[in-house]
Amino acid sequence: MTNKDSRVAYFCMEYGLDTSMKTYAGGLGILAGDYLKGAKDHDYPMVGIGIKWKQGYTDQRIDEHGKPYDSYHNYEYDFLEDTGVTVDVTIRKQNITCKVWKVEQFGNVPLYLLDTDVPGNPEAWITGQLYGWFGEERIAQEMVLGIAGVRALRKLGHDIDVYHFNEGHALFAGFELMREKMEEGADFYEAWKQTRDETVFTTHTPIVEGNESHPIEKLLYMGAANGLTVEQLVEIGGAPFNMTVGALRLSRMSNAVAELHGETANKMWAHVDNRSEIIPITNCIHRPTWVDEQMLDLQANGGDLWSRHLENKRALIDFIEERNGVRLKEDKLIIGFSRRAAPYKRSDFIFTDEAIIGPLLESGDVQIVFSGKAHPLDDTGKGIVSSLVKMAKKYPHAVVFLENYDMTIGAMLTRGSDVWLNNPRRPKEASGTSGMKAAMNGVLNLSTLDGWWPEACEHGENGWQFGDGFESDDVQALDKHDLDALYRVLREEVLPTFYQNHDKWVQMMARSIESTRDRYAVKRMLEDYYDKLYAKN
Repeated sequence: MTNKDSRVAYFCMEYGLDTSMKTYAGGLGILAGDYLKGAKDHDYPMVGIGIKWKQGYTDQRIDEHGKPYDSYHNYEYDFLEDTGVTVDVTIRKQNITCKVWKVEQFGNVPLYLLDTDVPGNPEAWITGQLYGWFGEERIAQEMVLGIAGVRALRKLGHDIDVYHFNEGHALFAGFELMREKMEEGADFYEAWKQTRDETVFTTHTPIVEGNESHPIEKLLYMGAANGLTVEQLVEIGGAPFNMTVGALRLSRMSNAVAELHGETANKMWAHVDNRSEIIPITNCIHRPTWVDEQMLDLQANGGDLWSRHLENKRALIDFIEERNGVRLKEDKLIIGFSRRAAPYKRSDFIFTDEAIIGPLLESGDVQIVFSGKAHPLDDTGKGIVSSLVKMAKKYPHAVVFLENYDMTIGAMLTRGSDVWLNNPRRPKEASGTSGMKAAMNGVLNLSTLDGWWPEACEHGENGWQFGDGFESDDVQALDKHDLDALYRVLREEVLPTFYQNHDKWVQMMARSIESTRDRYAVKRMLEDYYDKLYAKN
């Protein structure tokens, strides 16, 4: 029986609660939004702390030359509740006032959003763009999330037992907790120990570059040290100061977001002394948000899954036609792929050998729908997007790129595709929850054994794997191995089953739903967090 007594404050830079609310960039935010909805559904004592982003993440469009460009809009939300609370934080020796808004109408526990867009503020644009601009602005944003976040909790009257940092962005909340204790008379080590006792941390990114670090001098200049000395900062996070290392040392327990990611994260941070243990707790999804209830009911009662899937597929085909003017064929295989455009995710991987994939696209036997954004400052990622758009122009009746990826596109693709493709270089994927959404909708996963899929894959029964979990530091060798495997499984297993063994395909759909519907629903994730991370041993 899960103990629900721990009152948790969940800190995250982004939250994906609804398409209408542009406070998310990608998977981290979607996970956070699903988690807060699950906490509400299952009555867990939790509140969220985040930021009210004036312009959100980028709206990323495709220009007439097939290149992505970024645009930003000022968003106003009439559904936010003004708490009447403001808190102050000192950034670059200036007093910054943060207004606190509350949102809870998307079926979520209370989420408090901090906002510096306040009349008279010298730095009103700190909360302007999610992951926008450069180092100093990022530190300022993280000071608002962490330091002002803790102060907001105090002023709102919330008694908190556990502070949960979802990624290293929230680390400065730990500095504020330490400052409070030192102000009450504790020395540095006592304050560290007491803060560690009430803090837990989730690490996501298994890519070194994705784990943020800052020069110590910059933290001091910004005021992020919050009273800590240079020596104390170095002891917590090293020099340069690494936010993940700091969070690992400021937490009593940490977790990775899949079994394999647990192994990867422990290897990655093995050199860090005095860090918390990293245990695996695999991510989950909020079923009411992402999964067609009828598909779940039909699977449970032995109903006609295929007819309902065809309705979802037609809805996707209509959606694509409305957005892109392309009408895909209902009786032909549709592969869905939507990911952030990062090199290790290999978005355009399937196009590597056109001698193999080209004829399948020409005949229409394979249709592929892509979506995804590149980070506004990532020219490599934008090059990946451009290559996808180029292929859509080359094969206009078989390849589609849906611009400006959001929750609406994600939901359409994970319900209406036939196959969900995922081909990251193992072990670079932390979890990959979009595959769970697809699986519960009866969309069959075709993926390398990375993220969550090694735990769930029953090859040929509930989906397929390719590559057999092969890993190599030689990227060329790894890519060649995985590409050969992808083409082999696609041509010898996926396509023959879809076109020649309909009964087996439907059986696999049923097994896909059955094997994932409870195991990867957010209720299980909440139980694991409360039992394994929040409970004090």
